[in-house]
Amino acid sequence: MAPRNKEQEQEVLNWIFAVLGEKVPSGQYEDILKDGIWLCKLANKLAPGSVKKIQERGTNFQLMENIQRFQAAVKKYGVPEEEIFQTADLFERRNIPQVTLSLYALGRITQKHPEFTGPTLGPKMADKNERTFTEEQLRAHEGELNLQMGFNKGASQAGHGGFSNTRHM
Repeated sequence: MAPRNKEQEQEVLNWIFAVLGEKVPSGQYEDILKDGIWLCKLANKLAPGSVKKIQERGTNFQLMENIQRFQAAVKKYGVPEEEIFQTADLFERRNIPQVTLSLYALGRITQKHPEFTGPTLGPKMADKNERTFTEEQLRAHEGELNLQMGFNKGASQAGHGGFSNTRHM
């Protein structure tokens, strides 16, 4: 398990509450996020209506459902499943660094959503870098390829005693 990074945790909190347009509440990182309420509100801000029901109070089981609803919403939003923390990572404080990594992943994915114009979290994703070549540029390299291939004239796999798909009984 990775060690906790307080600076990253603070950056994540600052980002969440900047997106929500709210003041960062006082308290420990994991305590602020534990019940999943702020996470659900964040998911709804990024993708309106993605979390239909938020339990504002209730039993541990009901509050854990908030986390599960958040997880489902961010998966649908585009965060790869393997980057999403497990409920116990947050609720039972089993792996707080994984929670932070998941929220960075969410921050990264917002950059793929042009409708989201809010603050970013983490490094900027690379833009697509398409290249177009003229027919002339493409043909110029054919000659080079043919030269390279010419060096192998006469080389073949004939007589190669490698692997075979047949079984010998």
